[in-house]
Amino acid sequence: MSVSRRSCIAAMSAAALERLLLAQPPAASPDASFSTDVRVVNIFATVRDKKGQIVKALTQNDFELDEEGQPQTIRYFSAESDLPLTLGLLVDTSGSTRSALGDEREASYRFIEQVLREDKDQAFVIHFDSEVELLQDLTNSRTKLDKALDQLHAAQPHMQRRDGGGGNRGGGYPDDSRGSQRGRRGGTSLYDAVLLASDELLVKQKGRKALVLLSDGVDSGSKTTLADATRAAQRADTLVYTLLFSEPEQYGYPGGFGGPGRRRGGYGGGGYPPRGGAGRPDGKRIMEQIAQETGGRFFQASKKDQFEKVFAAIEEDLRNQYNIGYTPAHSDSGGGYRRIHLSTTKKDLRVQAREGYYPN
Repeated sequence: MSVSRRSCIAAMSAAALERLLLAQPPAASPDASFSTDVRVVNIFATVRDKKGQIVKALTQNDFELDEEGQPQTIRYFSAESDLPLTLGLLVDTSGSTRSALGDEREASYRFIEQVLREDKDQAFVIHFDSEVELLQDLTNSRTKLDKALDQLHAAQPHMQRRDGGGGNRGGGYPDDSRGSQRGRRGGTSLYDAVLLASDELLVKQKGRKALVLLSDGVDSGSKTTLADATRAAQRADTLVYTLLFSEPEQYGYPGGFGGPGRRRGGYGGGGYPPRGGAGRPDGKRIMEQIAQETGGRFFQASKKDQFEKVFAAIEEDLRNQYNIGYTPAHSDSGGGYRRIHLSTTKKDLRVQAREGYYPN
């Protein structure tokens, strides 16, 4: 065969191969769009039976999904997600949580050690009382996170701001007037902590994202509202696991290990904070609401062994998530909140997942 004929055949083969490759559909990606102008909505879901045990063996055909009441076609499904995890610990260090803080810190050490994969995952630590302070920025170092946890101490009356150490941003977080003007006013800035963690750290991250919020649930110092804090977590596609800890008699409800929050419906979509006796904020219902509206889970604890059980349950959740993706079957490109409902076709199974999203 002549050189010119071989060259011609090679060129034709290359052209045929190129046409074949171009004809192949792109592989589904769990955290990206199928095209440049169509967004894939991802849902990370945990499924439990009526005894509360995690169900691991479901398939794509076992799920049903709708958005704003319209059935949706699941285009991506993975029984176990190995995507990177971005995790935030938000710890209430106001005076009302002083008695539980030591036990919570010890459980947090073990939680970070068990959950964080240093080759894939990253985490940060924030504490809040009258201010919101980033003790450790995003890192995959367990050593740095442990040092941040070492700094957790309950606020004292007229507590001064700390500066330096642990990777913080000059003592206050972030460089924003919402945090810097509260100095000695007192109170608990729970909503500010959720909003700032979501807007400043999590919204930029890809893959799985979760906040673990440890508090008595009573906010008395935030500039933002419960609705805005919840909305920020929803926009960041972040699950919020809430852990209520305080003295059992403090707000008139018993202590103890808790479970999933309320089902669909909540408390009016994150409006005014629920109220308890004498008109005071109901910390338990507030923590339930944040978890339920973001697809997380609510827990309650008051003792060391209960903290360990809670963190073990959260770890189990994060390790057993179904990753479900779909392209919304509607032409509405507005930016308003879109409600979704994920369920299974099998009887007596309960799906834990977020209830909606905000289009980009």
